[in-house]
Amino acid sequence: MLAVRNINTFHGKIQALWDVTIEVSEGEIVALVGANGAGKTTLLDTISGTYIPVSGSVEFQGQKIEGKSAAYIVEQGIAHVPQGGRLFSDMTVRENLEMGAYSRHAWKQRAETMEQVCQIFPRLKERQNQIASTLSGGEKQMVAIGRGLMSRPKLCIFDEPSYGLAPKAVMEIFQIIKSLPKQGITVLIVEQNVGQALEMANRAYVLENGRITLQGIACDLLANDHVRKAYLGL
Repeated sequence: MLAVRNINTFHGKIQALWDVTIEVSEGEIVALVGANGAGKTTLLDTISGTYIPVSGSVEFQGQKIEGKSAAYIVEQGIAHVPQGGRLFSDMTVRENLEMGAYSRHAWKQRAETMEQVCQIFPRLKERQNQIASTLSGGEKQMVAIGRGLMSRPKLCIFDEPSYGLAPKAVMEIFQIIKSLPKQGITVLIVEQNVGQALEMANRAYVLENGRITLQGIACDLLANDHVRKAYLGL
Protein backbone atom coordinates (compact mmCIF):
# COMPACT_ATOMS: atom_id res chain seq x y z
CA MET A 1 0.00 0.00 0.00
CA LEU A 2 2.69 2.50 1.07
CA ALA A 3 6.29 2.13 -0.08
CA VAL A 4 8.93 4.62 1.03
CA ARG A 5 12.23 3.88 -0.70
CA ASN A 6 15.66 5.37 0.01
CA ILE A 7 14.31 8.72 1.17
CA ASN A 8 16.77 11.53 1.93
CA THR A 9 15.21 14.65 3.44
CA PHE A 10 16.86 17.86 4.66
CA HIS A 11 15.95 20.62 7.11
CA GLY A 12 17.69 23.48 5.37
CA LYS A 13 21.31 22.35 5.11
CA ILE A 14 20.95 19.63 7.75
CA GLN A 15 20.11 16.12 6.58
CA ALA A 16 17.32 14.62 8.71
CA LEU A 17 16.67 11.32 6.91
CA TRP A 18 19.28 9.03 5.36
CA ASP A 19 18.19 6.42 2.78
CA VAL A 20 15.06 5.54 4.76
CA THR A 21 12.98 2.65 3.44
CA ILE A 22 9.73 1.42 4.99
CA GLU A 23 6.67 -0.41 3.74
CA VAL A 24 3.11 -0.58 5.05
CA SER A 25 0.74 -3.22 3.71
CA GLU A 26 -3.03 -2.87 3.60
CA GLY A 27 -4.72 -3.79 6.90
CA GLU A 28 -1.57 -3.47 9.01
CA ILE A 29 -0.67 -1.39 12.02
CA VAL A 30 2.98 -0.42 11.61
CA ALA A 31 4.85 1.41 14.39
CA LEU A 32 7.80 3.75 13.91
CA VAL A 33 9.74 4.23 17.13
CA GLY A 34 12.87 6.08 18.17
CA ALA A 35 14.23 8.81 20.41
CA ASN A 36 13.23 12.48 20.18
CA GLY A 37 15.00 14.08 17.23
CA ALA A 38 15.51 10.77 15.40
CA GLY A 39 13.54 11.99 12.37
CA LYS A 40 10.20 10.28 12.93
CA THR A 41 8.03 13.37 12.44
CA THR A 42 10.13 14.39 9.43
CA LEU A 43 9.42 11.02 7.83
CA LEU A 44 5.66 11.40 8.41
CA ASP A 45 5.80 14.95 7.04
CA THR A 46 7.65 13.69 3.96
CA ILE A 47 4.95 11.08 3.36
CA SER A 48 2.13 13.60 3.79
CA GLY A 49 3.68 16.28 1.57
CA THR A 50 5.00 18.87 4.04
CA TYR A 51 8.61 18.10 3.08
CA ILE A 52 9.95 17.20 -0.34
CA PRO A 53 12.79 14.64 -0.30
CA VAL A 54 15.94 15.42 -2.27
CA SER A 55 16.04 11.80 -3.44
CA GLY A 56 14.11 8.56 -3.09
CA SER A 57 10.45 7.84 -3.70
CA VAL A 58 7.12 7.60 -1.88
CA GLU A 59 4.48 5.43 -3.51
CA PHE A 60 0.90 4.99 -2.35
CA GLN A 61 -1.17 2.29 -4.02
CA GLY A 62 1.31 2.21 -6.88
CA GLN A 63 1.28 5.98 -7.51
CA LYS A 64 4.28 8.21 -6.80
CA ILE A 65 3.31 10.98 -4.39
CA GLU A 66 6.64 12.50 -3.35
CA GLY A 67 6.68 16.20 -4.16
CA LYS A 68 2.89 16.34 -4.47
CA SER A 69 0.87 18.82 -2.40
CA ALA A 70 -0.58 17.83 0.96
CA ALA A 71 -4.09 18.41 -0.46
CA TYR A 72 -3.40 16.01 -3.34
CA ILE A 73 -2.10 13.36 -0.93
CA VAL A 74 -5.23 13.66 1.23
CA GLU A 75 -7.33 13.19 -1.92
CA GLN A 76 -5.44 9.95 -2.61
CA GLY A 77 -6.49 8.60 0.80
CA ILE A 78 -3.81 9.49 3.37
CA ALA A 79 -4.80 11.31 6.57
CA HIS A 80 -2.18 12.76 8.94
CA VAL A 81 -3.08 13.31 12.60
CA PRO A 82 -0.25 15.55 13.89
CA GLN A 83 1.25 15.65 17.36
CA GLY A 84 -0.88 17.73 19.70
CA GLY A 85 -3.92 17.60 17.42
CA ARG A 86 -3.67 21.24 16.29
CA LEU A 87 -7.37 21.96 16.57
CA PHE A 88 -9.03 25.26 15.69
CA SER A 89 -9.52 26.31 19.30
CA ASP A 90 -12.29 28.90 18.69
CA MET A 91 -14.40 26.54 16.58
CA THR A 92 -16.87 23.93 17.80
CA VAL A 93 -16.22 20.21 17.83
CA ARG A 94 -18.49 19.76 14.81
CA GLU A 95 -16.80 22.56 12.86
CA ASN A 96 -13.37 21.05 13.57
CA LEU A 97 -14.55 17.66 12.36
CA GLU A 98 -16.02 19.13 9.18
CA MET A 99 -12.65 20.72 8.38
CA GLY A 100 -11.36 17.22 7.79
CA ALA A 101 -13.87 16.67 4.99
CA TYR A 102 -12.62 19.46 2.73
CA SER A 103 -11.60 17.18 -0.15
CA ARG A 104 -14.13 16.78 -2.95
CA HIS A 105 -14.98 13.12 -2.39
CA ALA A 106 -15.11 13.47 1.42
CA TRP A 107 -17.34 16.58 1.36
CA LYS A 108 -20.03 14.80 -0.63
CA GLN A 109 -20.22 12.07 2.03
CA ARG A 110 -19.59 14.22 5.11
CA ALA A 111 -22.99 13.55 6.75
CA GLU A 112 -22.52 9.78 6.53
CA THR A 113 -18.90 10.03 7.71
CA MET A 114 -19.87 12.32 10.59
CA GLU A 115 -22.32 9.68 11.79
CA GLN A 116 -19.60 7.02 11.62
CA VAL A 117 -17.15 9.22 13.55
CA CYS A 118 -19.79 9.86 16.23
CA GLN A 119 -20.33 6.12 16.55
CA ILE A 120 -16.61 5.68 17.20
CA PHE A 121 -16.54 8.69 19.56
CA PRO A 122 -19.99 8.98 21.23
CA ARG A 123 -18.60 11.71 23.49
CA LEU A 124 -18.01 13.96 20.48
CA LYS A 125 -21.66 13.72 19.47
CA GLU A 126 -22.59 14.88 22.97
CA ARG A 127 -20.12 17.79 22.70
CA GLN A 128 -20.52 18.68 19.01
CA ASN A 129 -21.52 22.29 19.80
CA GLN A 130 -18.84 22.78 22.44
CA ILE A 131 -15.87 25.08 21.73
CA ALA A 132 -12.73 22.98 21.17
CA SER A 133 -10.59 24.96 23.62
CA THR A 134 -12.83 23.86 26.51
CA LEU A 135 -12.29 20.12 25.92
CA SER A 136 -10.04 17.85 27.96
CA GLY A 137 -6.77 16.61 26.46
CA GLY A 138 -8.25 13.22 25.65
CA GLU A 139 -11.31 14.78 24.02
CA LYS A 140 -9.14 17.07 21.90
CA GLN A 141 -7.21 14.05 20.66
CA MET A 142 -10.51 12.34 19.81
CA VAL A 143 -11.47 15.37 17.73
CA ALA A 144 -8.08 15.32 15.97
CA ILE A 145 -8.48 11.63 15.10
CA GLY A 146 -12.10 12.16 14.10
CA ARG A 147 -11.09 15.05 11.84
CA GLY A 148 -8.58 12.74 10.14
CA LEU A 149 -11.26 10.09 9.65
CA MET A 150 -13.59 12.66 8.09
CA SER A 151 -11.36 12.61 4.99
CA ARG A 152 -12.34 8.94 4.53
CA PRO A 153 -8.72 7.73 4.47
CA LYS A 154 -7.33 4.40 3.38
CA LEU A 155 -4.18 5.06 5.45
CA CYS A 156 -4.08 7.09 8.67
CA ILE A 157 -0.73 8.21 10.04
CA PHE A 158 -0.48 9.27 13.69
CA ASP A 159 2.26 11.36 15.26
CA GLU A 160 2.47 10.78 19.04
CA PRO A 161 -1.28 10.33 19.69
CA SER A 162 -0.69 9.75 23.42
CA TYR A 163 1.31 12.97 23.87
CA GLY A 164 0.29 14.84 27.04
CA LEU A 165 -2.64 12.55 27.84
CA ALA A 166 -3.60 10.92 31.13
CA PRO A 167 -3.15 7.10 31.26
CA LYS A 168 -6.90 6.43 31.03
CA ALA A 169 -7.21 8.62 27.92
CA VAL A 170 -4.16 6.92 26.39
CA MET A 171 -5.78 3.50 26.78
CA GLU A 172 -8.98 4.77 25.18
CA ILE A 173 -7.17 6.34 22.22
CA PHE A 174 -5.05 3.22 21.65
CA GLN A 175 -8.13 0.98 21.64
CA ILE A 176 -9.68 3.17 18.95
CA ILE A 177 -6.53 3.15 16.80
CA LYS A 178 -6.25 -0.62 17.20
CA SER A 179 -9.80 -1.01 15.85
CA LEU A 180 -9.22 0.99 12.64
CA PRO A 181 -7.96 -1.88 10.42
CA LYS A 182 -11.28 -3.66 11.04
CA GLN A 183 -12.91 -0.60 9.47
CA GLY A 184 -10.66 -0.75 6.41
CA ILE A 185 -8.14 1.86 7.59
CA THR A 186 -4.45 0.96 7.64
CA VAL A 187 -2.30 2.60 10.34
CA LEU A 188 1.23 4.00 10.52
CA ILE A 189 1.96 5.29 14.02
CA VAL A 190 4.82 7.20 15.64
CA GLU A 191 4.56 6.82 19.40
CA GLN A 192 6.73 7.76 22.40
CA ASN A 193 5.17 4.95 24.43
CA VAL A 194 7.28 2.28 22.73
CA GLY A 195 5.98 -0.67 24.74
CA GLN A 196 2.32 0.02 23.99
CA ALA A 197 3.06 0.82 20.35
CA LEU A 198 4.87 -2.48 19.81
CA GLU A 199 2.16 -4.43 21.61
CA MET A 200 -0.46 -2.91 19.29
CA ALA A 201 1.47 -3.10 15.99
CA ASN A 202 1.93 -5.95 13.53
CA ARG A 203 5.36 -4.75 12.42
CA ALA A 204 7.72 -1.96 13.45
CA TYR A 205 10.76 0.06 12.49
CA VAL A 206 13.35 1.68 14.74
CA LEU A 207 14.64 5.04 13.50
CA GLU A 208 17.87 6.36 15.03
CA ASN A 209 19.68 9.51 13.89
CA GLY A 210 17.71 9.57 10.66
CA ARG A 211 18.40 5.96 9.72
CA ILE A 212 16.39 2.74 10.05
CA THR A 213 18.45 0.54 12.36
CA LEU A 214 15.99 -2.27 13.14
CA GLN A 215 12.82 -3.64 11.60
CA GLY A 216 10.65 -6.69 11.97
CA ILE A 217 7.64 -8.26 13.64
CA ALA A 218 6.60 -5.97 16.50
CA CYS A 219 6.60 -8.67 19.18
CA ASP A 220 10.14 -9.68 18.15
CA LEU A 221 11.35 -6.09 18.51
CA LEU A 222 9.64 -5.93 21.90
CA ALA A 223 11.95 -8.74 23.00
CA ASN A 224 15.06 -7.26 21.33
CA ASP A 225 17.83 -6.44 23.84
CA HIS A 226 18.69 -3.08 22.25
CA VAL A 227 15.05 -1.97 22.16
CA ARG A 228 14.48 -3.09 25.75
CA LYS A 229 17.53 -1.18 27.01
CA ALA A 230 17.21 1.94 24.86
CA TYR A 231 13.44 2.47 24.89
CA LEU A 232 11.87 0.37 27.63
CA GLY A 233 14.43 0.91 30.41
CA LEU A 234 14.82 -2.83 30.97
